[in-house]
Amino acid sequence: MRKKEREIKDRKIIDDIIRRCQVCRLAMCDDGQPYIVPLNFGYDGRFLYFHAAPEGRKIDMIKKNNRVGFEFDILHEIVKVEKACDWGARYESVIGSGAAEIVDDLKTKNTALECIMRQYGSEARDFPEDIMKKTLIIRLEILVISGKAKNNLYTNN
Repeated sequence: MRKKEREIKDRKIIDDIIRRCQVCRLAMCDDGQPYIVPLNFGYDGRFLYFHAAPEGRKIDMIKKNNRVGFEFDILHEIVKVEKACDWGARYESVIGSGAAEIVDDLKTKNTALECIMRQYGSEARDFPEDIMKKTLIIRLEILVISGKAKNNLYTNN
């Protein structure tokens, strides 16, 4: 990280940023071409969970190459000043990479859907089996993660 004073090393703070986010951007690569998609998600501290239709470009890409990247951000404000080149932003962000897999068993699917619902403030449980059979779950094991912030409670800038 170029500006070390913006780095967040405390995993509890990184986890807090993720829990306050509404969207995760998932990055994949297909034959050398990048592809990124914004998704609803769930997070349990070790894994990210995404639900999807059983077919589609991201599913095809993950089946070919399960190494993926992810990004979260919270933009607090754009800081405008007189000189355009001195503008800035107050933000918090998290990036990382990991290994994605398609989950098939119903118990793990149910756990994943509960986790996704918790992210958005619901304690929904016990999803109908017919719905879970039609729903594809992607589980991403986090292998690398880092946080960054500017002008907030966590850093001195």
